[in-house]
Amino acid sequence: MDLKQFSRQYDHLLHDVSALKRAICNKLVYQIAKNPESARSEDWLHAVSYAVRDHLVGRWMETIGSDYEQDVKRVFYLSMEFLIGRTFSNAMLALDLMPTVRQALHELDVDLDELLNLEPDAALGNGGLGRLAACFLDSMATQGVAGFGYGIRYDYGMFRQRIVDGQQVEVPDYWMTHGNPWEFQRPEIRVLVRYGGRLEEDGKTVRWVDTEDVLAMAYDQIIPGYGTKVTNTLRLWSAKATEEIDLSAFNRGNYFGAVETKNHSENVSRVLYPDDSTLLGRELRLRQEYFFVSASLQDIVRRYQVNHQDFDALPDKVSIHLNDTHPVLAIPELMRLLVDEHKLDWKYAWSLCRRVFSYTNHTLMQEALETWPVSMLGRVLPRHLRIIFDINADFLESIAARHGHDTDLMRRVSLVDEGGERYVRMAYLAVVASHSVNGVSALHSELMKTSIFRDFARLWPERFNNKTNGVTPRRWLAQANPGLAALIDERLGPDWRRQLELLHGLRDYEHDSCFMASFRAIKRANKERLAAYVQKQLCITLNPDAMFDVHVKRMHEYKRQLLNVLHVVTRYQAILANPGADWVPRVVIFAGKSASAYYFAKLVIRLINDVAATVNNDPRIGDRLKVVFIPNYRVSLAELIIPAADLSEQISTAGTEASGTGNMKLALNGALTIGTLDGANVEIREQVGADNIFIFGNTIEQVAAIRAGAYRPREIYEADPRLKSTLDAIRDGLFSPQQPDRYRNIYDALVNHGDHYLLLADYASYVATQHEVDAVFRQPDEWSRRALLNVAGMGVFSSDRTILEYARTIWNTPPAQPA
Repeated sequence: MDLKQFSRQYDHLLHDVSALKRAICNKLVYQIAKNPESARSEDWLHAVSYAVRDHLVGRWMETIGSDYEQDVKRVFYLSMEFLIGRTFSNAMLALDLMPTVRQALHELDVDLDELLNLEPDAALGNGGLGRLAACFLDSMATQGVAGFGYGIRYDYGMFRQRIVDGQQVEVPDYWMTHGNPWEFQRPEIRVLVRYGGRLEEDGKTVRWVDTEDVLAMAYDQIIPGYGTKVTNTLRLWSAKATEEIDLSAFNRGNYFGAVETKNHSENVSRVLYPDDSTLLGRELRLRQEYFFVSASLQDIVRRYQVNHQDFDALPDKVSIHLNDTHPVLAIPELMRLLVDEHKLDWKYAWSLCRRVFSYTNHTLMQEALETWPVSMLGRVLPRHLRIIFDINADFLESIAARHGHDTDLMRRVSLVDEGGERYVRMAYLAVVASHSVNGVSALHSELMKTSIFRDFARLWPERFNNKTNGVTPRRWLAQANPGLAALIDERLGPDWRRQLELLHGLRDYEHDSCFMASFRAIKRANKERLAAYVQKQLCITLNPDAMFDVHVKRMHEYKRQLLNVLHVVTRYQAILANPGADWVPRVVIFAGKSASAYYFAKLVIRLINDVAATVNNDPRIGDRLKVVFIPNYRVSLAELIIPAADLSEQISTAGTEASGTGNMKLALNGALTIGTLDGANVEIREQVGADNIFIFGNTIEQVAAIRAGAYRPREIYEADPRLKSTLDAIRDGLFSPQQPDRYRNIYDALVNHGDHYLLLADYASYVATQHEVDAVFRQPDEWSRRALLNVAGMGVFSSDRTILEYARTIWNTPPAQPA
């Protein structure tokens, strides 16, 4: 029996409860080595995970075999983050196995819901970048695109966030304590990654010698498609020492020294985003980035050579996509492999590179565009620095040939910033080497061409394009909000999971009283579920009839959680001043991590918790206002919070948020957005209608004018009594009486030091718009109608649509099915 026959025969058992029970028990006994009487819940979770996984393996093998047999063009998606969340529930969703698994476990006296909550989130990312990458992998498989993800198998996530005395405390996030049944260790796939050393030259031949080496070992994870047998791969690399132990040192009694080299080597894949506020931390991040791109590029070349004797067809069979600047070292690495290892002519190798690479930019902020000191690159990766210099020399020579010796233009576009300490501009290298450069929202893509890449867009206008982000409806509606998914199934059928534009049909029900009653009941049940979690974890009682005002995302000044806090304090003071007014009860929910070295963001977290402690314990306020900071934001927590949200806070300073995907997830689950005209908020407004979103604040043009003029935040502060009272309360210690000057720095940053993200400039508009929000929430039928129209308008924001656009216009990879 061949693989295809075996796989299809196995699929016949997919929804057989008795067969699944036998499979689970077999896994429990023969793979976990536990009997049912002594098995812990974790044992049952692993047993059922292995049983479900078996149904995917045959499809996976069939897809891989078909890809090689058909010699399809593959997309290799390189990303430092893949925030895939929990895998078990996603696998059951892809296989439509949830009812079968639930029944099988019920007959075994095991609670599926308990098991679902035991699975840890795979700690392979931090925020939107990693979650987008995970959505893209899901959509590539679902749409039949031959996709392959590459990243790092971090032993520890960024960190697990605890809140102690109101402050963020970082503790290790070892997410693999109980193992990971969804990965396949590949000890036979190890590649050598090299650092340091020196260069030897013999004419045009350059040899990189005397390097310190580390091994990269592969771990594979299955990425199933929904409604298809196409099953793709996420390959993660783990660092292993070339020598496990220095036995002579051990025998001399130097026990720590014996394993020092091993520990140093394996630190490369230890932690996601090490603190880079120190030189050593920054160098470790550089080593991390090179580690995974070197291993990945070597693997990509090996895969290509299975079917090809030379490299002529490389651009026709391989597309390498750079998810932000972290993987940009893949460019000099591919050149090194082609020129040094495979002896290709430099110009020919470079022509191949420029047709293979494509790049997505995720930020317009200069401080977030990666640069590496020439001195550090020269020490850690001397061969790659030489290659970058050679690329830059060729590029500047071509500029001179086309535009004359315009020294100012050449200085602006040079890959090396020569001012002061010399830096390599990684985003510029990505643009020069890629045949496609895209932004992630219509607004961001236009700004990209007129700001950070202005000169390059004039040189190569055809190279720049937009691909508005999307989210997978499988994870972010079907899985996160099963009540709403079932209601949509009842009226529209189940096909919206693959064709999200079908949600447009929900507009037919905005005046259907029975449907709308069900819609409201589902939202309330989701709010009750979140309230129960908050009560259990934080001992804070929430009123499910209150408005749940949700601000969940990475903590950063440009995302302006602080502006939200200013409104909370203003609202608190207004309630105290007029307790008899008709206040709309509101629960303001924050969640998000700050980078460990980001002092100001951590201070804002502490302020949120101090404000929460004051407001929540003030008997004069009661249920009219509650503030909650939910620790350790992650995918599984997002799946709990997002379906419960009434109001979605998307309030970044206009021109700073590239796109956002939280805004899409929240609207898809029936939250109304309050936001600036920034990122994808602009396109959300176009899709849901201007009457169904709350827009406030200065536009991009107005922000530019304010910054170009003499912006005086103190004058705004002095002129607005509410704002002055709010900031004075924060400055004078109302929320920190034991340390009255705790938040003096926040006051100074806003009033005396320029208010860089224009919180004060947008404050009055934001508060006024929050009054509009209250007015609509007082009309439950109208609020629900607008919420439904938000769900109905989200069809365009599917990651399936985004991926098909990438496949057609960037990667040139038509969807393929297994033969």
